[in-house]
Amino acid sequence: MFNDNLISLRKMNNLSQEELADRIGVSRQTLSKYETGESLPDIDKCRALADVFEVTLDDLVNYDSKESGLNVPPKGKHMFGMVKVGEKGQIVIPAKARKIFHIQPGDDLIVLGDESSGIAIIKEKEFLEVVNQMRKAEE
Repeated sequence: MFNDNLISLRKMNNLSQEELADRIGVSRQTLSKYETGESLPDIDKCRALADVFEVTLDDLVNYDSKESGLNVPPKGKHMFGMVKVGEKGQIVIPAKARKIFHIQPGDDLIVLGDESSGIAIIKEKEFLEVVNQMRKAEE
């Protein structure tokens, strides 16, 4: 997965092997070996690659684009999969999303919508904090 992700990210960012190699401090031949799977970078070079592409180290190494059909997401962006809307409009928030965003049973969530962009869900507490910050900024 690592070498596939590396190739995909390099091409998405319109970088040649030489340009990317220069950015992380290795030769073009070394980068080529990373891409062919002939060798693997040390942790410092992996971190440098993740920083160049603005992805998490975990996604750079472990993300399986074949499973999702999508490329490695930028840092902080997630694709949790598909949910089905029940007869009464209910959805189940995927476990990974609940874990990342610390959503617990009984939490109050606010559903926001923009007809051109879609629906967003935010915890009530965080939403109220943003509203309060905006109010303070206006004062």
